[in-house]
Amino acid sequence: MTMPRYRPEFLEMLARELFSAAGMDEEKAVCVANVLVTADKMGARTHGIALCPKYIDEIEKGLMATRGLPEVTRDHGATLVWDGNYLPGPWLVDRAIASGSERVAEFGVVTTVIRRSHHIACLSALIKRATERGLVAILASSDPAFGFIAPFGGKEGLLTPNPIAVGYPGEVPVWIDVSTSITTVGMARQKAAADTLFEHPWMMDGYGSPTNDPRVLDATPAGTLLPLGGREYGHKGFGLALMIEMLTQGLAGFGRQDVEKRWGANVFLQLLDPDAFAGREAFARQMGFLTASCHANAPIDPLQPVRMPGEGAQARMKSAEETGLELSPAMVEALRAKALRAGVRLPDPI
Repeated sequence: MTMPRYRPEFLEMLARELFSAAGMDEEKAVCVANVLVTADKMGARTHGIALCPKYIDEIEKGLMATRGLPEVTRDHGATLVWDGNYLPGPWLVDRAIASGSERVAEFGVVTTVIRRSHHIACLSALIKRATERGLVAILASSDPAFGFIAPFGGKEGLLTPNPIAVGYPGEVPVWIDVSTSITTVGMARQKAAADTLFEHPWMMDGYGSPTNDPRVLDATPAGTLLPLGGREYGHKGFGLALMIEMLTQGLAGFGRQDVEKRWGANVFLQLLDPDAFAGREAFARQMGFLTASCHANAPIDPLQPVRMPGEGAQARMKSAEETGLELSPAMVEALRAKALRAGVRLPDPI
């Protein structure tokens, strides 16, 4: 089935108008719309404009704040703690990147921890904003309100996929964006809705048996996502998940012990200036050599040479600008319903 394609800039305009109609102030609406469509262009479809109707639902329920500023609860110059008051997550992280970028020349490293943010969408689309400023970025997120992954050896959901992204600048910037689980909640929900199984047993049912059925998340007893490494080596993913819980919840002083049961995020953002270490020229020389060495590595399949993390996303972004973005019929209808209610015009497909 051929799916309609839309110009990315028109989808971004649509999202911005929908957020504005829902009560989000202009600065936040512009930022969130841009981050979502950037995610779609990168190929992160579950974290792109598909989130727009869900975010609007959250606004209408009073669960996503649309105006105001984060509360600065600690500020030691190079380290900060913000209370996000469930403001839009992409905007909060973007603001933290902008704020940290102003300080990093003085401190070399600036770390901002945000508690009680709303969902932050696609991490790659956010670290891109830091690498464009010539900075190294480490961004991690957890949601202390929910549990979809069991600790290694257990079978009850406790942790979230806890993604972490690392980006660094270069002639071709590198963007690494991974979860500490094999797959994500969004992908599991998407496959469950389509009545489609995973190709591999990336889930665990409520009795502790591996399965490729995403519907176990909603079964009784509830199943879980398997951590990176699966049943055999899941201690690795479990350890990484604990690290991110420490960075996002321990350092924020707010987590699973006292969390509100609502969709949100705790965030860890660290910006590093190469000039504060061995120098930007030395950084570029070392990382450029490593990239060239990876590219030159003999490929398993000559038709699929080694590529660096982020290169696929960059190619997809270029293609999306030229040929547009596909939207599924279900996604078009979800956006159309929100547009009709808001009195906003849905753009025409290409």
